Amino acid sequence: MDKNALLEEITRLVVTELKEQNVTVSTKQQKSYVPVSISARHIHLQRDHLDALFGKGYQLTKHKDISQPGQWACNEKVTIQGPKGKIENVRVLSPLREATQVEVASSDARKLGLEPPVRSSGNLTGSAPITIIGPKGTIQLQEGCIIADRHIHMTPQDAMEFGVRDKQKVSVKVPGGKGGLMGEVTIRVRHNYALDMHIDTDDANAFGLSGNEQLQIIPD
Repeated sequence: MDKNALLEEITRLVVTELKEQNVTVSTKQQKSYVPVSISARHIHLQRDHLDALFGKGYQLTKHKDISQPGQWACNEKVTIQGPKGKIENVRVLSPLREATQVEVASSDARKLGLEPPVRSSGNLTGSAPITIIGPKGTIQLQEGCIIADRHIHMTPQDAMEFGVRDKQKVSVKVPGGKGGLMGEVTIRVRHNYALDMHIDTDDANAFGLSGNEQLQIIPD
């Protein structure tokens, strides 16, 4: 290959590389918005607690699917009780879990007279005690009640496209008259997740959100 041909080939390769980089940057810019869902108070049950509350061998029945694959809200509801009060009609979610977990908002906790920690799902050690009342029985948990952290579910592919990693903390920009920045939002990455941000009813009310809005991730 002569000198001119070599220069032309080098130029072609450089231009191609720059175009590919521009496409990559554009893709990353497009992957900064996530849909948001509002999660009301609810409960996840382990098998023996389901038996105690609803009867031996009871099978949960589906009310509707929720955002994450293989998970759904049940028709079954329970009452939760703390030192100062109780809240009725708390919906059970499926599938069953290894450990029973009650998720409430801060305003719920005040009504119950509890001080649950803000935790990621499944992190129950040292969480708040709570009483759960079902149609067939009552259970008293020494720990198991939390305020769920703000979090975003995504697949590994999503995480790569957003430029984030599992357990990373980010902020999320909320537009509108009551908008602002939500901080301490946890990224949760798993192959079977669907892209979705979860906040509780207190956060939704504070930021004027009704669900299904598209919010922008701002990496911390």
